[in-house]
Amino acid sequence: MDSETPGEDEQYHLELSPGDVAKRVLLPGNPERLEKVVDSWEDHDIMGDHREYRTATGTYDGTPISVTSTGIGAPSAAIAVEELARVGAETLIRVGSCGAIREEASIGDLIITTGAVRQEGTSKEYVRPEYPATADHRVVSALVAAAESLEYDYHLGLTCSTDSFYAGQSRPGFQGFEARGSDERIDALRQAGVLNFEMEASAILTLAKVYNLRAGAVCAVYANRVTGEFRTEGERKAARTASLAVDYLEQMDEAVEESDSDTWHVGLSVPDT
Repeated sequence: MDSETPGEDEQYHLELSPGDVAKRVLLPGNPERLEKVVDSWEDHDIMGDHREYRTATGTYDGTPISVTSTGIGAPSAAIAVEELARVGAETLIRVGSCGAIREEASIGDLIITTGAVRQEGTSKEYVRPEYPATADHRVVSALVAAAESLEYDYHLGLTCSTDSFYAGQSRPGFQGFEARGSDERIDALRQAGVLNFEMEASAILTLAKVYNLRAGAVCAVYANRVTGEFRTEGERKAARTASLAVDYLEQMDEAVEESDSDTWHVGLSVPDT
């Protein structure tokens, strides 16, 4: 990069260039999770590895697919969205972990996000707070179909994305510190039907809408804030669901192209399961 202004050549943070990624990219947070994502693929090559951003491109059931880790939180996830868009990504699916705030979401279950509460600051740098963070309906449909096909337990609904793992998610901080209004905040979210906390989805969904990209999110439940349980379980389920969803999206997109419709709907085709 010869200029501070981002261009269409190699990207500063991801160290990727056009042609390095497929049109559909999975976005785990942890770079170490990349190997668990690609273990269900037919093949892959590492295309970039810089800071928290690690990228691989390969195929899943013959469908081109990429994965880029985003690190923790909305600021670094937004950088990934920006630079992936510049090198040709069109669909982004967050593949992460989360804390459920409803009892029915058990450890190891999946939560597929339909929309997100923007309790983070990054997306507000792009567009007014009232702008909705919504998942693309085609991506949501593909994720649901994939979870059903794989026979994974999942929940469909709203996510709350925060900038803080502790205070922002109503957890006690150092020496038992509690942010003002912590109990009221989590109760209000439960009453409004929110399913889980995590830290990236709302920024990814918002930027995708602003840039006319498609995005969605599937997260494994590591913690249940109601029951007090915590186990790192289900990350491969989330990865396999997202990978299969990319294959389904390929079929759905082809069905739209072969029809007179402007968008996918169930009348066009149902992914083979």
